[in-house]
Amino acid sequence: MTALRCAGLRRSFGALNAVDGVDITVEPGARHALIGPNGAGKSTLFKLVSGTMRTHGGTVELAGRDVTRLSEVARCRLGMSQTMQHASLFGSMTAAETVALAAARHGGGRISPLPRRQPAVQERAEELLEGVGLADRRDVPVPALSHGERKQLEVALALACRPSLLLLDEPAAGMSPAESARLLELLAGLPAEITVLFVEHDLDLVFSLADSVTVLHLGRVLLSGTPDEVRASEAVREAYLGAGRREELFGS
Repeated sequence: MTALRCAGLRRSFGALNAVDGVDITVEPGARHALIGPNGAGKSTLFKLVSGTMRTHGGTVELAGRDVTRLSEVARCRLGMSQTMQHASLFGSMTAAETVALAAARHGGGRISPLPRRQPAVQERAEELLEGVGLADRRDVPVPALSHGERKQLEVALALACRPSLLLLDEPAAGMSPAESARLLELLAGLPAEITVLFVEHDLDLVFSLADSVTVLHLGRVLLSGTPDEVRASEAVREAYLGAGRREELFGS
């Protein structure tokens, strides 16, 4: 059974076919990257998968179940979780309080602006903070975290519902090289039972993390294959660079 299957997905905006009959299969445990030049349809496709935007055609299956008509919240309950490119975090809370709130929401604990200590929730929050490398930053207010640390916190929030499929929308956006390296280490260390689908422009990160890649161009799948197959593709090079050289894109 596949972790995620998209068949014939379509979404248009007037005369523009932003997503035009896209088929994608993501295997369990995969680190599957979704890439493409600007305007390829990546963000729209990501929204169709997550349920934040309705399709105009086609289907989305999560672990063999048709979730096409289900809301984002319903998909989350079935094991799909996501981080967003431009996420909003609670500026009045610490890292630990923010994660504890997510842990309470998904773990059946009490949710309150002034929560009492709940041992199971606190234990889960500490586990999540440790998992994303923020244990020593637990008491730091969210606004005082660096950009990279806030991205790490967003991953912890997405993991709070114990997902089987984790969606990451440009996780390295705006990061310094050092922050990107820490993020790569974090994502590479995720449990094998969590399947990851991510949209990313940083191709160094993509080819360091992904074991499978789908390239979109003008709303359609240009190529799905291994990182080596994508690197070797003249069609991918031309979609990104026209007549440019391959080393300008992939560095080799």
